[in-house]
Amino acid sequence: MKLPVVSASDAVKAFRKVGYEFDVQHGSHIILRHADPPHRRLSVPSHKELAKGTLRTLIREAGLTVDEFIALL
Repeated sequence: MKLPVVSASDAVKAFRKVGYEFDVQHGSHIILRHADPPHRRLSVPSHKELAKGTLRTLIREAGLTVDEFIALL
């Protein structure tokens, strides 16, 4: 399925719905961590529009499919 254009804030909101929480912000990157073990971390660049490859990698690292992610938006 084709990836939509997503901002960092929209991506963070979607990842929060599956258990990720804000951890810290380093410069222009928002670090999210998952509450349940294993404590996976995602580094989301704080941009108005995330690059398609970056978004696809974040979705994969979160253990989601593109369809599941789109449903969370």
